[in-house]
Amino acid sequence: MTQHQRLVRFLTVLLTAFALLSAARLAAADPSSKAPVTPPVAVRLAINLSPISALPLIAKDKGLFQKHGLDVSINNFSSGRQALETVLGGGADVATAAESPVTAAAFAQQKIVLLARLEYSELKTLVSVPGVSRPAELKGKRIGYTAGTGSEVYTHELLKRSGLTKGDVTLVNLRPQDMVAAAAAGSIDAYNIWEPHIANGKKALGARARVLDTKQVYTETFNLVVTQEYAQKQRNVATALLRALIEAETWLKSNREEAITLVARLVGMPRSDLAGVWNDYVFEVALDEITTGALRKHAQWRIDSGNAAGGAKTLPDLARLIESAPLKQVAPGRVKL
Repeated sequence: MTQHQRLVRFLTVLLTAFALLSAARLAAADPSSKAPVTPPVAVRLAINLSPISALPLIAKDKGLFQKHGLDVSINNFSSGRQALETVLGGGADVATAAESPVTAAAFAQQKIVLLARLEYSELKTLVSVPGVSRPAELKGKRIGYTAGTGSEVYTHELLKRSGLTKGDVTLVNLRPQDMVAAAAAGSIDAYNIWEPHIANGKKALGARARVLDTKQVYTETFNLVVTQEYAQKQRNVATALLRALIEAETWLKSNREEAITLVARLVGMPRSDLAGVWNDYVFEVALDEITTGALRKHAQWRIDSGNAAGGAKTLPDLARLIESAPLKQVAPGRVKL
């Protein structure tokens, strides 16, 4: 082979290699040339339609669930208890719920686990009659509360700290959305509940409304809950949900004004009303002492008040209620147990 032939052969090999490399790069850059994408996993999410559900609502609206391979359909309920009951009944895969229905399920030996806390906030007391400026002055008054929720535990703790008993007041079990109307009609003198129902009462009652100083009486958490079986069999779904919710948290904290506008629209609440209570909500995807502390306090209340299934006298193993592995996999620094 002559020197000229060797040179031609070398250049031919070099140009062929270059052409193949260029074709590979073009194929990688062209989405249509990739293998078919796995269809998104369908997830049925049951939530309490209120500002405490901001993170899943944002994740849905901003396409963050879809980004992580999930086709999430959201079913709205008026309480986390209803949402969790829907999961236990097979009507949904995932629920958002406060600690109240979680501890109820634990005492009933229903196999559920908590994947993360999404939010926490303090409950409040609104008074609609004169002469009450501190909790101890609720003696003899009619107090609205919602049985089976954090509202009931908060009421129990508030009376205890104020040196009062249930016999010193008249407790009226109401749905949260009915409390403002009951106060306006004069059928109750005060009510104990979470936001935005306190803000709604202040708006409706005007000068008649007074919010008592009850800070640190009871902090209610809002959590992501699934069955044990779902957590075991759908680990990838659990981690995908958490990734989307963490991204929703990041967006919410970086876009405060837009977040308020979006969440107000999604829950059907005037923006000005939500803006006034926005700082009351602490949005954070985590597992920590706030999470376990709320579970312990609520579980102990069930025992003390006789509200534990089967008349239980000892706390359930609360550690078994928490499945931390998915969050540890996604963001280990958010697990502080």
